[in-house]
Amino acid sequence: MQIHVYDTYVKAKDGHTMHFDVFTAVKDDQKAVEYAKQWLTSIGESTAVVTSRECSFCHSQSAPPNVTDEITKNGFYIYKMEGC
Repeated sequence: MQIHVYDTYVKAKDGHTMHFDVFTAVKDDQKAVEYAKQWLTSIGESTAVVTSRECSFCHSQSAPPNVTDEITKNGFYIYKMEGC
C-alpha cells in the first residue's frame, strides 16, 4: 500500500511540543488534520491546535503490513516521534 505522510507538530496542554506523523491512504490535507485531532482527543489533548500549518504533507511511501492493517481498519496510523 502506498501511504501519504503528514508531518505534525502541536503544543500539548503542558506546553511541550508533540511531534508525530499522520499516515493516510488518501492524500487529503483536511482528512489528515481531522485524523490528527481525533488521535489527540483520544490521548486527552483535545485542546491542541491543529491546522494545515501544524499538519503538513511531507511525502509518500510504501507501508509495512502493521501500518497498512491499521489504516485499513481506522483510516489512519499515527507514528509517534518526540513528546508523545
